[in-house]
Amino acid sequence: MNKKHIAIIALGLAVSASAAFAEEAVAQVPAEAAEAASEESIYDKIWGAAELYKNNDGKVLQSLAFTGRLQGDAVNFQNEDSSHDDTDWRRLRLGFKAKVFDDFTLHSEMDLNMNEADSDSWDKFYKRLTDSYLKWAPSKDLSLKVGKQSAGFTLDGATSSKKLIVPERSIVARNIWFGTEYFTGASVTGKNNDWSYNVGGFSSSGEDEFGHFDSGYFALLSAGHTIGEDGSLRLDYVYNDPDYSTDYSVGTRNLKHVVSLVYKDMLNEKLGFWSDISWAQGISGQSDLVGIDLMPFYNLTEELQLVLQYAGVSSLNNKSDVNMARYASKNSGQKVETAHNLLLGFNWYLYGHKLKWQNAIEYNHGDRLADGGGTYKGYGLTSGLRLSW
Repeated sequence: MNKKHIAIIALGLAVSASAAFAEEAVAQVPAEAAEAASEESIYDKIWGAAELYKNNDGKVLQSLAFTGRLQGDAVNFQNEDSSHDDTDWRRLRLGFKAKVFDDFTLHSEMDLNMNEADSDSWDKFYKRLTDSYLKWAPSKDLSLKVGKQSAGFTLDGATSSKKLIVPERSIVARNIWFGTEYFTGASVTGKNNDWSYNVGGFSSSGEDEFGHFDSGYFALLSAGHTIGEDGSLRLDYVYNDPDYSTDYSVGTRNLKHVVSLVYKDMLNEKLGFWSDISWAQGISGQSDLVGIDLMPFYNLTEELQLVLQYAGVSSLNNKSDVNMARYASKNSGQKVETAHNLLLGFNWYLYGHKLKWQNAIEYNHGDRLADGGGTYKGYGLTSGLRLSW
């Protein structure tokens, strides 16, 4: 284990220890002070500093906040022939969010590469704009968003990296969702009783800043319905029409049609189950794909959680063009015809999703490697710190 691994794990332990000391400190104050302290924790005070301005009665500006996220992984993945042992700063994003004229929100963030923080090169440190949009929300059940924004579909693809309950998005999202994630366009999101919907049109461009329609476009349609008290069923459909004939980059995958059925439910107070069945039609040499993601989880306490995940993706045309899990792919360096991933995760929510320590052990299996048709069988360990504000 190298120094980078030790550093990130030590950081996670230090944050965890600070939570314990904070709880102990509250327990030792006098009873009358303890009641006041319980109303606002040390985490509330720290995260509250990101709110730079708030005045609900303001005529122009109602609130201004500093936003961002920092995510890092320490990983060890290996099979019989090779290993991948590394520390990776996954995401650093910084920006602001402002509420103006009561119904409008301005939000913009940039994506930075912490792995190049000491390179003395802004071009290496700066990656791209992510969220950069204007949102109009005339009511709590309706909003219109224009600009660069996340285009979410599939179970994990529609889940912010801040709120994933496993360290990485599943291989279903890795193969069928558009990993560029942020595209220039417009979307309408709303609710009507038990129904919810999201309709959007976006540029297929993969440009670092705002995209354009010279690279084509795609449409996203989602409709969901609540089931019982805590359940929901959602159908996502994507029509993608990229244009590869220009000099501009394309940010979508080589998929024409995508259909995804997502189910979420809390079976009781502690046990939950999420699932995703997805299909995609390939273009430009990409085979058709089918994928499944099954993810039961159990909340041991309000802070501790166990997660079990199985995900599988297969080519329907007997081609080796399926990605395995992120770090298994880095270890193998190849695609496969069918990929399987079995994961056991443990999460410690120190301050909800805003500060959490995620750990996972997983088994990766890939049939028919692109180079020689062999089989990949390997294991991996991930320990990740997730911080957002």
